[in-house]
Amino acid sequence: MPAGRRTATDFARLATEATHPRAAKLDTLGPEAIADLMLTEEAKALKAAHAQSGEIGRAAQLCADRLAAGGRLIYVGAGTSGRLGTLDAVECVPTFGVPPSRVVAIIAGGPAALTRSVEGAEDNVREADQRMRRAAVGPNDVVIGVAASGVTPFVRAALEYARFRRAATVFVTCAGATADTGADVVVAMETGPEVIAGSTRLKAGTATKVALNAISTAAFVLLGKTYAGLMVDVRPTNAKLWARAIRIVRTLSGLDEAGARRLIEKAGGRAKVALIMHHAGVSAPKARELLVIHKGSLRAIVGDLPLHSVDAPVELGAAERARRGKVREPTPGPRSDEAP
Repeated sequence: MPAGRRTATDFARLATEATHPRAAKLDTLGPEAIADLMLTEEAKALKAAHAQSGEIGRAAQLCADRLAAGGRLIYVGAGTSGRLGTLDAVECVPTFGVPPSRVVAIIAGGPAALTRSVEGAEDNVREADQRMRRAAVGPNDVVIGVAASGVTPFVRAALEYARFRRAATVFVTCAGATADTGADVVVAMETGPEVIAGSTRLKAGTATKVALNAISTAAFVLLGKTYAGLMVDVRPTNAKLWARAIRIVRTLSGLDEAGARRLIEKAGGRAKVALIMHHAGVSAPKARELLVIHKGSLRAIVGDLPLHSVDAPVELGAAERARRGKVREPTPGPRSDEAP
């Protein structure tokens, strides 16, 4: 890759480093006044994210397209931005039933940076290139670079490497329209100065979390991972998720709790497969085959279903949790029987 591509940054001119006029006497305020000021500013984070809904939608479509083509969603960030990217990546797996290998997080400083500050990590351009190379970033992938300030060297270098490898790129920043990385989609939120100048874990962190939630959720909705606002691809790996899977099947089938449980067990723990078995009157293997044919879309197979009322949440006792714990999904990995 070409070297010598970065120039010095005048940090004092960054919007995220500016002092907030209403915080001039922050240290003299009482706790309620501090909380009120902070929450007022947090509300602005949502507005900043909402103002970028068009670009967020474009980013989601780009992610869906690359995932559908067999690629991966790769988050890259440093500090708070890296932790938020990692959080989103990790939570996509159980929520949407995707293998961990399809949603990857790269944080400056490595796994240790998730729980403590790793000094100098965000400036390490060489590490960014090495980490992207080890991740084998390629043309089928989409890389989301996350940098509140818009200038983080680690993130910008990672995006440059991604473009060099012909991966699709998205840049999520709170520096406003001045942040230019040449990414395919730029989500440039204008959150303004923080109550504590430069502390982008605050308002900028909130806006970033909202934007990443919207991008990944919209992408997986486009990929058929939900039905009527229900996470039909959830993998029931604990008692709470088993109860949720049962409620989903009951809601979309009208079955009672026992019937829904038996159906999910026959489906190998997969609510979506169970619903196809019920509505199409087919076996689990045939249901999985239909998912492949229809690219993972439950609605394409069963059409519009009425939503049945479930009287009360399913509560599991210790014995029932232990019994259900014996029904396990195979170790997550690339699947050939459904869309990504």
